[in-house]
Amino acid sequence: MASEDVVGKTSATIANLAEEAKIASEGVKAPSRHALLSICKSLVAGGVAGGVSRTAVAPLERLKILLQVDHLSFCFHGQVQNPHAIKYNGTIQGLKYIWRTEGFRGLFKGNGTNCARIVPNSAVKFFSYEEASKGILWLYRQQPGNEDAELTPVLRLGAGACAGIIAMSATYPMDLVRGRITVQTDKSSTQYRGITHALRTVLREEGPRALYKGWLPSVIGVIPYVGLNFAVYESLKDWLIKSRPYGLAEDAELSVVTKLACGAAAGTVGFGALYKGLVPNSVKVVPSIAIAFVSYEVVKDLLGVEMRISD
Repeated sequence: MASEDVVGKTSATIANLAEEAKIASEGVKAPSRHALLSICKSLVAGGVAGGVSRTAVAPLERLKILLQVDHLSFCFHGQVQNPHAIKYNGTIQGLKYIWRTEGFRGLFKGNGTNCARIVPNSAVKFFSYEEASKGILWLYRQQPGNEDAELTPVLRLGAGACAGIIAMSATYPMDLVRGRITVQTDKSSTQYRGITHALRTVLREEGPRALYKGWLPSVIGVIPYVGLNFAVYESLKDWLIKSRPYGLAEDAELSVVTKLACGAAAGTVGFGALYKGLVPNSVKVVPSIAIAFVSYEVVKDLLGVEMRISD
C-alpha cells in the first residue's frame, strides 16, 4: 500500500508539473509571437515614413546634389564642369530648370537610391528610439522617488541619441558607398555600377573595415541632431496634449497639421551645413522631418501597433 501511495503521489506530481509546463509554455509563446509582430509593424512603419518623407523632398535633394557637385568640380578643376550651373543659382530657379530640361522624372532622379538607403535607416531609427526610451525610462524609475516618473526632454534626448547611433551604425556602409558613387567621374579608377556592386567591390578589395571608414565623425554629428529631433517633437507634442492651448488637442489627440508643425519645429533645431547647397538642404530638412514623424504615427495606427513613442 505504501509503495502504491508513493507511485500515486509521484504520478500526480509529474502530471501537475507537466500541466504547469504546458501553461508556462503557452504563456511564453503567445507574447513572443505578439512581440515579433509588433516589432515587424514598427519597422515597417519606420521604413514607410522614411520612404515617404524622402520622396516628398526628392526634387530638393536632387538640386542639393547638383549644387554640391558643381562646387566640388570648381574646387578640384578651378571651373564648374556643369555648363548649366548658372541656372541652379536659387532653389526655385533650379527646380524650374530641371523641370524644363529633364521633365518630371528629372526631379526624382536618384530617388530610388536614396530610398534604398533611408528606408532601412528610418526603420531602425524609429524602432530603436521606442526601445531605447522604454529602457531609459525603466532605468530611471529604478532610482528612489522616481517610481512614477515619465519621460522628460533630457531622457528623450538620450533615447534619440541612442537611436541615431544604432541607425547610423546599421546603415553606414550604404552611406559610404552612396557617397563614393555620387562623386565618381569617368576618370575614377573604380567604376561602381550601383550600391550592391559598390558594397561587393569595397568588401572584396578593401576589406570589411573599409565599410566603416569615417564612422566616428558621422556618429558624432548624428548624436545631437537625431537626439534633438526626437526630444523636441515628443516633448512639444506631449506639452500640447497636456496643456491644450488654443484647443489644439482634442481627446488627447493632435491633428495631423499640428503634428506636422511639431515635426517642423523639431527639424529647425540642431541643423547646420558647411557646403554649397545650404538653402535647398534647409528647405528640404524641415518638411522631411515633419513628414517622417507624422507618416510614422499614421502608419502605426493603420497597422494597429499598440506601443507609443512617448510611453
